[in-house]
Amino acid sequence: MMSGAQHELERVNATRYRPGQKAGHYESFFQRANHPSRPLAFWIRYTIFSPQDCPEDAVGELWATYFNGETHQHVVVKKEVPFKECTFKADGFRVSVGDARLDGAGLFGSIASGEHALSWALGFASKADPLFMLPPDLYEANFPQAKSLVGLPLAVYNGALRVDGREIAVVDWVGSQNHNWGLKHTDHYAWGQVAGFDTHRESFLEVATARLKIGADWTPFMTPVVLRHLGREISLNSLSQIARAEASFSYFDWTFKSETDEIILEGTLSASREAFVGLRYRNPPGGTKECLNTKIASCELRVTYRQSGATSRTEILSTRNRAAFEILTDDRDHGVEIRA
Repeated sequence: MMSGAQHELERVNATRYRPGQKAGHYESFFQRANHPSRPLAFWIRYTIFSPQDCPEDAVGELWATYFNGETHQHVVVKKEVPFKECTFKADGFRVSVGDARLDGAGLFGSIASGEHALSWALGFASKADPLFMLPPDLYEANFPQAKSLVGLPLAVYNGALRVDGREIAVVDWVGSQNHNWGLKHTDHYAWGQVAGFDTHRESFLEVATARLKIGADWTPFMTPVVLRHLGREISLNSLSQIARAEASFSYFDWTFKSETDEIILEGTLSASREAFVGLRYRNPPGGTKECLNTKIASCELRVTYRQSGATSRTEILSTRNRAAFEILTDDRDHGVEIRA
């Protein structure tokens, strides 16, 4: 019999795409994790891409990147598979793109692309509940059109990678299993995640700063922040809260601040240009977006607790190279090579 935790993992990872639908759609199930002490990380992504009004052209995409912050020689591979050779379950968590598989217990697959090859055989587990970037009722609403959640925060991965013929043992690397989908990509955003800070290994941060383009005009930036820390979930993600939050990002730095009467969350994420790889994402309505992607960024988060009639208390959570940091943009002047 399936446990409550397993049932919830199946539920949140059920595929939203319906084969044959005319509305364009992208949907990704991605896993990422960091070495316990070295600036090494992997990111593996199983994706549906279906262009608007052309469901017959839907494909499965398989992406994988191995980040090496010691040499800055990152390995990036990608392949596409006809959708008829893929499985994305609508009533549970089971995904396949060609021969590559993913479910609630593990994943395996391989890609040879250009001069590089990367394969994986990994198991993962976590006792953490799913984490929602947005309030739960918005996941079935029309706005925003792009949704994301973390199926398994603080997932522990074990197994092996093979990167350009070299075997890399994955022993207790910590990261997350994630699920996102939508009719189109958010027009411009930064996304960040820390699955265990150097200073607080059981704390988990999920944050984004995003804006939408409506006609020729841009909306203001909106910044949801969710922090799990010391047994408490701090969700600063209501629509009114994300509109009030302050944030600014450029290449390759990001600052944000969100506060209530009880708490202030102030953070910075940054990485060198050499820590990023460039990826080109097709957009279901047409065109492409460029994703600057690293999983070895630094992050510092200041958590200030406001106490009535007393001095405020501040904690600092930090990591040197365990943060995920992505930027999605139309800009072509960022100087990061597009690798896939």
